[in-house]
Amino acid sequence: MADSLERCQEILGYSFHDPSLLETALTHASIASTRLESNERLEFLGDSVLGLSVCTALFRQNEDLLEGDMTKIKSTVVSRKTCAEVVRSLGLEEYLRLGGDLGEPGRMPESVAAGVFESLVGAIYIDGGYAPADAFVIKHMQPFIDEALENTHQENFKSLLQQYSQRKASATPEYTLLDEQGPDHSKCFEVAVSIEGKHYPSAWGRSKKQAEQAAARCALEALGLLEEPQDESPAAAAED
Repeated sequence: MADSLERCQEILGYSFHDPSLLETALTHASIASTRLESNERLEFLGDSVLGLSVCTALFRQNEDLLEGDMTKIKSTVVSRKTCAEVVRSLGLEEYLRLGGDLGEPGRMPESVAAGVFESLVGAIYIDGGYAPADAFVIKHMQPFIDEALENTHQENFKSLLQQYSQRKASATPEYTLLDEQGPDHSKCFEVAVSIEGKHYPSAWGRSKKQAEQAAARCALEALGLLEEPQDESPAAAAED
């Protein structure tokens, strides 16, 4: 068991001061002697730590997001589907202690896998405090946060602009790449949008998709459909 816990810690990127917390986090109620000895209490705690970590990241990384947008993104990121996906991508199934049919290959429900992620977050929090638990959450959830943000921006800006342009001019917005700056691993892109030959202010983003979303926002602002734009220089985009 000690070797298994050691390998699991290597996968998690965190070394427990109290390895018994990790063992408990990996123990499902179906095999525990009592439910108090299962991962359910750690799952309860980890759920709150996970939510706080994701909410804090959303609040700090996106000053222009409204409460409703943050709520929608948070729900997606902390969902059972996402948590289970992280557990499976890390290959943690072989380290779980499951009883009955749950222990058979391919029989583990999504809810069980999701609960394991939350219990691991709770175990890290109890063992080392909020900082390592937050780092663990963000390490694995940031890609899902970014994806949800991209989808939200797409819906809020590009789709809004397309709906407006089709309603007012029966035309489709055209996006043009104007410039790109920075090293290959950290490029920023400048994109402008035009509708029936009318050009709107350009905008920068860390990807072409983000730049298009920002350009759509600039156009909506120029059309008086949003508040005044914020400065989106290459440096500002790189710092987001």
